[in-house]
Amino acid sequence: MHKARNIFLIGPRACGKTSVGRALAKRLGMEFVDTDHAFVEAVGMDIASFVEANGWDAFRDEEARTLEREAASGGRVIGCGGGIVLREENRAVLAGGLTLYLKTGPDELARRLAADPLASQRPSLTGKSLADEVREVLAERAGLYEGCAHHVVEGVDLDGTVERAYGIVKTIFERF
Repeated sequence: MHKARNIFLIGPRACGKTSVGRALAKRLGMEFVDTDHAFVEAVGMDIASFVEANGWDAFRDEEARTLEREAASGGRVIGCGGGIVLREENRAVLAGGLTLYLKTGPDELARRLAADPLASQRPSLTGKSLADEVREVLAERAGLYEGCAHHVVEGVDLDGTVERAYGIVKTIFERF
């Protein structure tokens, strides 16, 4: 299998990028990196605190540097922050690997976020109710997720999503 390419997992908060990414990386014998965790390690504070102190533009700047740094070595499964697709330079990095969009509906996303809010990692983007924010943000970004993705992986359950993602990756990597 061709492991020099990065596999990027994109999608909104709580779509399963970290859970699916860890399982997929293990199955492929690759390293897993979560850009949100790498960001926190690089700046020495959680995302919510960073955004409060520096604003969303500074966060997006540092997020772009984090993606570039983590993608540089190649051969990794990289779970990307939900807003990584907002910047053109990030979309160019994603285009250099195999990008999978983990597509999950707004009701399921809201359910997962309510069950495990991770407020320090997932600060509110709009200040609206959770359900309204999820619908609004997903509506704004869905086209970007689909436009960046080489493949869309639909699913709600972890095991099924990992299997579908693995099947796609295996098929594509066997071509190289």
